[in-house]
Amino acid sequence: MRRLDQLLANLGYCSRREARGWVEAGAVTVRGEVADDFSAKVVPADVCVDGEPLDHPDGLLLLLHKPVGRVCSHDGREGPGVYDLLPPRWRQRNPGVTSIGRLDKDTSGLLLLTDQTPLVHRLTSPKHKVPKVYVATLNAEVTPERATELAALFASGTFQLADEKEPCAPATLRMRGPREAELTLTEGRYHQVRRMFASQGFEVVTLHRERFGELTLGDLAPGQWRELPLDCFGSV
Repeated sequence: MRRLDQLLANLGYCSRREARGWVEAGAVTVRGEVADDFSAKVVPADVCVDGEPLDHPDGLLLLLHKPVGRVCSHDGREGPGVYDLLPPRWRQRNPGVTSIGRLDKDTSGLLLLTDQTPLVHRLTSPKHKVPKVYVATLNAEVTPERATELAALFASGTFQLADEKEPCAPATLRMRGPREAELTLTEGRYHQVRRMFASQGFEVVTLHRERFGELTLGDLAPGQWRELPLDCFGSV
């Protein structure tokens, strides 16, 4: 049960003050009856605004194909954000929609967005070991011998990045071509893929996240998103 005016405000419809005006104007119904008390405790599924059920009252989970040039930030000073791609009402929700992990401005690919804070904590926690698959284009060719060396190093569990206190979790490297590398990680450190290759003398020219757990982009075009069931990763 949630207070009616707070519910509408938290779902991004309006402010609490405006919600009270909507109730007074008869725009809100509860179980088919016109609401007359903005402070009443209600079940979200029972509420309609202008005859329409509430928009995702139980929460949002979205799979977005992040384009290059977008940042995972709500701060407009950092550049165009991934959140600008969403409907305005979703951007006003409280708790706010946020990304589950981040992709930097120059990285494209699969990004999950949600307003479910427990899900963010769960899927970004290293202990859950959710695999993420990245495809990197490198600035130089990797010989088969060097590829074998890199694969062993990254999978060792002892490989350590500069300025990091703990070694990286074992990662799986597979070369798709002389300059195209597929790297599977179970953690998400700052610029991890770029830093791993840089430590071995390679620059990542392009980077794309192809998979998150069992999820893939499918035919989703850059900038597009699709909704996911909140329980697709099991119960939060």
